[in-house]
Amino acid sequence: MSGECLKILLCGMLAGDPRQGGATWAVLQYVAGLTALGHDVLALEPAPPGALDRDSDVRAYFESLTVPATEAGFGQGRGQQRGRGQGRRRGQGRLALIEAGGSETLGVSFSQVAAFAGGADLLLNVSGMLRDERLLESIEVRAFVDLDPGFNQVWHTQGEDMGFDLHTHFVTVGGLVGTPGCPVPTCGRSWIATLPPVSLEHWPAAAEQPRRDAFTTVGNWRSYGSLEHAGIRYGQRAHSLRELYDLPGRVETRFELALGIHPQETADIQALSANGWLLVDPQDVAGTPGAYRDFVRGSKAELCVAKSGYVASHGGWFSDRSACYLASGRPVAAQDTGFAGLLPTGEGLLCFATTAEAAQAVSEIEAHPRRHRRAARALAEEHLDARTVLSTLLERLGGTA
Repeated sequence: MSGECLKILLCGMLAGDPRQGGATWAVLQYVAGLTALGHDVLALEPAPPGALDRDSDVRAYFESLTVPATEAGFGQGRGQQRGRGQGRRRGQGRLALIEAGGSETLGVSFSQVAAFAGGADLLLNVSGMLRDERLLESIEVRAFVDLDPGFNQVWHTQGEDMGFDLHTHFVTVGGLVGTPGCPVPTCGRSWIATLPPVSLEHWPAAAEQPRRDAFTTVGNWRSYGSLEHAGIRYGQRAHSLRELYDLPGRVETRFELALGIHPQETADIQALSANGWLLVDPQDVAGTPGAYRDFVRGSKAELCVAKSGYVASHGGWFSDRSACYLASGRPVAAQDTGFAGLLPTGEGLLCFATTAEAAQAVSEIEAHPRRHRRAARALAEEHLDARTVLSTLLERLGGTA
């Protein structure tokens, strides 16, 4: 890869699981950051069967992303970069939903996708979603981007085809994967650690007074089945939250969880309610990129409860959602996954391992809200700015920022 402007094909979840505003933002952060650096980006997602049908929810959600740039969270077209790096030309960002294995698309035609891929300098392939060799074969640098450290590697070791062999480089938000003492299998690959990028331009510091007088978060009770490997159980958020059931009773704080939980999980729903947790529907409060951003920025702070697999494997996972809270000037009390050795903690970002420590972190934020709000934003500016994070990643992949 060479030259100031790179052509970057980015594959990730845009709309295939609709009304997941946070998951969409995880991809849009890359689009926004890379275009701010002056690169030409095409973001695509292989569509599940029937997704492109005229009356499908996936199609409707995808089309909502391509129309209002303010909701999608990044500008399309070319213009001048504002702020740091002023004078550098902004790159271009485009979106496409493509029929898996076929040639039908939304957003950008297949011929345009194929032409872009044919001249692309780099593929950033989240979870190896893109397997279409018509698009992959001519790209010299193909990076598997791991946003689910531990799970992707264990699935591979247990015989799942994760598409590792289609890639030349391996990137992970598990900052300790591959380091001594981290039990996450490397699968014979060298993993490049990165932090989750956040586009500070699209996530400015929110008003000091939050609209929601609550610590909040967004996530799923369960995402998929749990795993066992080398004596470690890679469990779900459900297993972590059960250990924290009595937290609301320990502090004078309101907790709102935008939690995707199946209504048949009646015992857990009742236990959460009985212990003072307030559940809200994530599709109502965070079902689009715009709603998700409003929910995060309107919160007092985040209580980040990690999947128990991230905690047990201690791979250094840090949440792209928490990055959004921090950028918004919203402090984060986060369950420790090993990230405390990768990011500064104590002000703005506090970590905990036990319920008692969680209560202490929450109480500290409540006692000094202004100090922690300012520290949260400062931490995001110094460590999570998409332009800095992604320029460093490109350098480690052999390109130019």
